[in-house]
Amino acid sequence: MSNAVSALQGKVAPGEVTIREAGLRGMIILRGDLADKKLHNICKSLTGVSMPKQGQAHTDADKGLCWMSPDEVLVLVPYAHVTEASAAIEAGLAGTHYLAENVSDARSVLHVEGRFGREVIAKLAPVDVHPSSFQPGDFRRSRLGQVAAAFWMRDADTIDVICFRSVAGYTFDLLAASAKAGQVGHLNAAG
Repeated sequence: MSNAVSALQGKVAPGEVTIREAGLRGMIILRGDLADKKLHNICKSLTGVSMPKQGQAHTDADKGLCWMSPDEVLVLVPYAHVTEASAAIEAGLAGTHYLAENVSDARSVLHVEGRFGREVIAKLAPVDVHPSSFQPGDFRRSRLGQVAAAFWMRDADTIDVICFRSVAGYTFDLLAASAKAGQVGHLNAAG
């Protein structure tokens, strides 16, 4: 049996804004009735966070829930617990119409860390990331350059990005180039 490795094996591009691969992350796409109490309960028991509203992510360290669409959440758990979490979803939602799929090995997570991280994203995504529109806990599905991506603000200086594993190198390099180009200055918190 082979050992699992992340797409970029911990690659880091240091700077005023550091781009860092998060390593292996447990991710389960869960589709169903997001108003269902059973679904809420199993999600809360696995992650310790409440169900997010549209356009939100509730995360705590390596656990969390990200709103993906009106009938879909992304369940984040430690990579070592994803099989156990998938089994818990199956048991907890038995008799309910749902779909759960472990996508851990098909996705990569990158951290954008630094005081002008939102500008790094703004240069690449057709999304309003001004502080008046994008705050910690906010989640967006969009693209970075020409690749599909989702991202959320973990805190005022950290944005987490999810992309397909097959484009993790490209996405990393794109974010690193945007960070290296420096601050534009249009998205300051007072602005």
